[in-house]
Amino acid sequence: MRAQDSATKTTAIAVTASGSTTATSVAATPNALRRASAPRNRGTLLAGLGVISFSLTFPSTVWGLESFGPWSLVAVRSTLAGLLAGAFLLAGRVPLPERRHWTGLAVVACGVVIGFPLLTTLALQTSTTSHAAVVVGLLPLTTAAFAAVRTGRSPSRTFWIAAASGAVVVLGFTLQQSGGGLSTGDPYLFGALLVCAAGYTEGGRLAALMPGWQVIGWALVLCLPLMVAASTVALSIEPVRLTAHGVIGLAWVAAGSTFFGLYVWYRGMAEIGIPKASQLQLAQPLLTLLWSVSLLGEALPLAAPVAAVAVLVCIAVTQRTKG
Repeated sequence: MRAQDSATKTTAIAVTASGSTTATSVAATPNALRRASAPRNRGTLLAGLGVISFSLTFPSTVWGLESFGPWSLVAVRSTLAGLLAGAFLLAGRVPLPERRHWTGLAVVACGVVIGFPLLTTLALQTSTTSHAAVVVGLLPLTTAAFAAVRTGRSPSRTFWIAAASGAVVVLGFTLQQSGGGLSTGDPYLFGALLVCAAGYTEGGRLAALMPGWQVIGWALVLCLPLMVAASTVALSIEPVRLTAHGVIGLAWVAAGSTFFGLYVWYRGMAEIGIPKASQLQLAQPLLTLLWSVSLLGEALPLAAPVAAVAVLVCIAVTQRTKG
């Protein structure tokens, strides 16, 4: 009996232990999932903030062109952003990047600090903001393609189908908005598409090795001597007519789009991956259109809600696919 009782107790203890272990493992699973999903959710939020910041770039550039010439606007914009970045780097006593990172930082600088701002600013002299959104409409797919080539890792077939579908929706919508024709600014726009995709890809790769704000910070500082010289020359040649819109536009493209936007963008890329982050930009042309309506007085087309729903579906699919 004693042995039987002992056996019974042992069995009960075994069952209890097994039960508690099972309960613990069941209870731990949601916690583990929450911990695993936290960086992904944070990365999506950060990249989304970057997209919102970028969506204001074209309207702000149009405002900036009220006060500055195109060369002056780009040079002063990058100079102010470079000074802001340098101040943050000095305040944080951030050491110089390793020598192996400087080539990548140069690609970021040429792509997103100089190339994209200059080419899109030149394009916006002859193109409307809705037409210029063609660049942004193709940028997510182009960035994902650059990333696949650069890293050697390609997303799933479902991802590419959703990404291509989103690009077709945005491209078709923006071309319909502009009457389906090409403008004299299109060579600048397609050049901007390529250099920006390269800069995004390299910046996203570097952001996995160093904080995102340091990636854009060092890229801006790298350009600072050139931009200071360019600002001096451009301001002496192009007329300046300061207006409230012009100053606000310059301030935003310098601090908002170039510094803050790229900081959260690269940090988000590092956490959720370049391909998935890039597809969040499918929403950027539609956001730009909304800003253009509210800030520049452009008309909201009837097709905008339909395009918005289609784009959101494509974004949802790309975010749920396996990396």
